[in-house]
Amino acid sequence: MYDAATDTGPADPGSHLTSPTTRAALRVQQGLLAAAREYLTGHGFTELLPPVIGPVTDPGARGAKQVDIDYYGHRYKLMTSAILYKQSSLLAFDRIFCVAPNVRLEPLETASTSRHLAEFHQLDVEMGGASREEVMRLLEELVVHMVRQVVTGLPGELERLGRDRDDFLGLLRGGFARVPHAAAVEQLRALGHPQSADTELDWEGEALLSAKSDAPFLVTDYPKGSRGFYDREDPQAPGRLRNFDLIAPQGYGELCSGSERTNDYAEIITRMRETGENPRKYRWYLDLVRAGVPASSGFGIGVERLTRYVAGLDAVWQASAYPKLPGVVAP
Repeated sequence: MYDAATDTGPADPGSHLTSPTTRAALRVQQGLLAAAREYLTGHGFTELLPPVIGPVTDPGARGAKQVDIDYYGHRYKLMTSAILYKQSSLLAFDRIFCVAPNVRLEPLETASTSRHLAEFHQLDVEMGGASREEVMRLLEELVVHMVRQVVTGLPGELERLGRDRDDFLGLLRGGFARVPHAAAVEQLRALGHPQSADTELDWEGEALLSAKSDAPFLVTDYPKGSRGFYDREDPQAPGRLRNFDLIAPQGYGELCSGSERTNDYAEIITRMRETGENPRKYRWYLDLVRAGVPASSGFGIGVERLTRYVAGLDAVWQASAYPKLPGVVAP
């Protein structure tokens, strides 16, 4: 039986790369990404190559540490998320996507969640002029298309992994349910889980709600202060953010986070200060915002997490050719 508490990843790179499970999972991953590119380019999105380093990165990394590097005498960061660059890229194209590498030194306790890597990739999407509702519909259609293409195009790989079409009936129906954060908190408390009403759903809470569902669903309206300064506050419901998470069924947990973005310079400055960020660090980004960055909505799908769910893997590291678990030294 798989035991997440004692999982330290593959014994060695050779055995991992030659494993039939790894090969099948990586072919599923290739199929998912090919389907995503097909769908997004067919809907007018332009693929960009995102930066790996920059003077600042996403501050909302949920307890993870950022990695500093020396860039010709300047302290730069490895990207934890492409969010700031996604917004800025809308100055060139009104619909963009990228497959972005991310590095986050996650807390050591996340090594036992089966869902965290220190190095991973996101399928990042940003849509100029879109509302949260529009981009949630886009996300739903995209995920359904990606999974359907794998189910129909790679049945042999799914069979090797012990998965079949019936495992995705709830997803392929579409129509993902929307669950406000406050309602999710009530559900968790009813299950005996002490979830705070003022923070993101914790990892155990996400897994509990995920295990009770047979189809993906969206948790919306996180409380202000629980996410980064770029999530727009709902003007009709102060204190709530116009954001969302996509939760997979069957206990696989969160697959994606997204939001409607704020592009108001004064609001961003205020939110930065409220969360303890120094606006001076973000000068290049704030200069662009002040000059006029388009309003937008977007999201980032964890590539390895989605692969794990579709492939039915025990742990997310099995969806990476060269996995790096929190606290585990690996090539």
